[in-house]
Amino acid sequence: MKVDGKCHCGEIEFEAEIDPARVVVCHCTDCQVLSGTAFRTVVFTESDGITFKKGEPKIYVKTAQSGNPRAQGFCGNCGSAIYATSVGDGPKVYGLRAGSLRQRGSLIPGKQVWRQSALSWVDDIKSLPAVQQQS
Repeated sequence: MKVDGKCHCGEIEFEAEIDPARVVVCHCTDCQVLSGTAFRTVVFTESDGITFKKGEPKIYVKTAQSGNPRAQGFCGNCGSAIYATSVGDGPKVYGLRAGSLRQRGSLIPGKQVWRQSALSWVDDIKSLPAVQQQS
């Protein structure tokens, strides 16, 4: 499936080829800290399946819990997260941050990962009072 996305300020725009069956919710503590929220929704590209149409992301390399270095691509201007991928040469699969994609509403997660790190209230969010927009 072809998707397109951008950062919040519009400095970065991209297109990608993804597998819509590979959408996950990640509860790892790195995703919590890097996203500033309880979890992150990720969809994976095909190998080398991303093309930047405008701008280039800034890269921050973190060490994953596995010990592997992971490149985090984000907008250097507004800070919007775009992807994570492996470091080094060779073909890459990108874990796109679903919030940056225009098609995010149709990308339904099929799995949760790092569930051991999930915040205790995540399963109860549906029971919270809700308003359609903030006034």
